[in-house]
Amino acid sequence: MIKPFPRFTYAEAMDRFGTDKPDMRFGLELVDLSDLVAKSEFQVFRSALEKSGKVKAIVAPGCAEYSRKQIDDLTALARTFGAKGLVTIQVTAEGIKSPSQKYLTEEELKGIVDRTGAKVGDLILIVADEASTVANALSRLRLEMGDRLNLRDPNKMIFCWVVDFPMFKWDEEAQRWDSEHHPFTSPKEEDIPLLDTDPGKALSNAYDLACNGAEVASGSIRIHRRDVQEKVFRLLKMSDEEIVARFGHMLDAFEYGAPPHGGIAPGIDRLVMLILGEENIREVIAFPKTATAVDPMTEAPSPVTEDQLKELHICLREGEASEVRMV
Repeated sequence: MIKPFPRFTYAEAMDRFGTDKPDMRFGLELVDLSDLVAKSEFQVFRSALEKSGKVKAIVAPGCAEYSRKQIDDLTALARTFGAKGLVTIQVTAEGIKSPSQKYLTEEELKGIVDRTGAKVGDLILIVADEASTVANALSRLRLEMGDRLNLRDPNKMIFCWVVDFPMFKWDEEAQRWDSEHHPFTSPKEEDIPLLDTDPGKALSNAYDLACNGAEVASGSIRIHRRDVQEKVFRLLKMSDEEIVARFGHMLDAFEYGAPPHGGIAPGIDRLVMLILGEENIREVIAFPKTATAVDPMTEAPSPVTEDQLKELHICLREGEASEVRMV
């Protein structure tokens, strides 16, 4: 355990590890090659960068001798994580080898090796795509190589804080902003004006505690001003009527001078899972639900009776299921 716990901003964690819950037990950090290959004629790189994407890499130490099949397996794995493919460079005693070598200049290849710090015997794994896809694919490949190389010591627990999360993420399907944490998380005081001008750049007073690649606690400082809370609700495309109906009592309470407040919720079951070395959180939950959300011991949820439906003023509409299940 490292004390005090390392502290990363969300932007730094995503840049270095591709995830907001990094496993700190080993290195293999992501290396940005975007500026280095910005003028490359390699279509894979150029296409990604023209669409404002990223080109990033990780180095797998001692893996330069991977066979064609092993590299194909890693490429297939990268595709399951969203990447269109995987560019590999093997740094050997005989020189630099890569299936993409004919598309890259010697200067570009040398620059990539120098930037990543790869040594003889190392394998460079590169993903070029949208920034979010690059982050996801390389962060997952990083964990995969960590397992293959026995770098994720099960006897170590390394915690870290991740702070300064974005306030919002854009929902392309709904064409609206959505909360990164929840709609009651407060923005940074200096970022409140961004709610009117550029919500995507606003940062929040949210914080997570991560351990060994898992989120074990999450919290935030809450909004305590009516005007700020109403701005957030409207950015989430909530109507004035809906705001009053669902949260009018809270907004009225803010008028009486609610103090700044916040908290954090630890995931005790997830922490126990890590301590016991379990892969699935259901192994440490006393009464876990199945994949169909059924409790195997009590068989809940169970069918409800007509009397229960009447008591709760629930009416089943014609043409829909004739049975309601209550969780």
